[in-house]
Amino acid sequence: MDRRNHTMAAEEQSMRTEPRVLVIAGSDSSGGAGIARDVAVLTGLGVHASIAITAVTAQTHERVAAVGPMTPALVSAQMEAALEAGPVGAIKIGMLATRGTVEAVAAVLRKHDRIPVVLDPVLVSSSGGRLLERDAVAALKLDLLPLCRLVTPNWPELAALTDQEPARNEKEALAQGDLLLASGCGALLVKGGHAPDGEKSVDILLGRGHVPVRFEAPRLDVSMRGTGCALASSIAGGVARGLPLEDSIVFGKQNVYHILDAASRTHHQQGDLTHKRAPQA
Repeated sequence: MDRRNHTMAAEEQSMRTEPRVLVIAGSDSSGGAGIARDVAVLTGLGVHASIAITAVTAQTHERVAAVGPMTPALVSAQMEAALEAGPVGAIKIGMLATRGTVEAVAAVLRKHDRIPVVLDPVLVSSSGGRLLERDAVAALKLDLLPLCRLVTPNWPELAALTDQEPARNEKEALAQGDLLLASGCGALLVKGGHAPDGEKSVDILLGRGHVPVRFEAPRLDVSMRGTGCALASSIAGGVARGLPLEDSIVFGKQNVYHILDAASRTHHQQGDLTHKRAPQA
């Protein structure tokens, strides 16, 4: 075997043995969020990322200029190819864009229902651009949520998914979380980054028949796009490594904290970082 073939064989063997997460999400031309953030986070954790791109977006840190969805058939084909390439320990889902894609993703997941799924229900970008068509929300709740091990909405997403006004306090947010659990997902992580300012960022795990579990981290005086992507990917990375769900959430929350803390300390001028109090994942 020549050196090139030996290298390719070694890379293929590595892909089949190291923890792997299939990321289903949209691209972000600015690199601040979406699949670029997912892959960077998973790579940093030593987890291989396979990908299925649902849409190509033209966006900056301030606006979404254009969205070009993939066809549902192409999304399905990407998923099937990634799952055929090697064992997948977890699936992370982000932007889905259209109702057709939601339904196509759900159809593939039903054929691979032993793989735990972490869904970050991306509805709009940080800049306010819509990333999921309005008529796709019902399909998301009906077809996809029941297939997910964990769903990770922030307060605005929780309100949109339950057709209610945004929660004004933690009690209202948890009540909305209980409503969403009725859609059939395994568990819900209510992210507290949009809660009123406090010293801690508190996320709460809800599950049917289980006492809520709180996960706390210091609230940093920094904002970065893509923290929701980073948290869900980090949790999926923990699951792919074989960690229980609660341990994976601790693992994910700690990783996002370290990412934000490093960004705050080094003051990288990359356009996606502002030094002010703002929502975290």
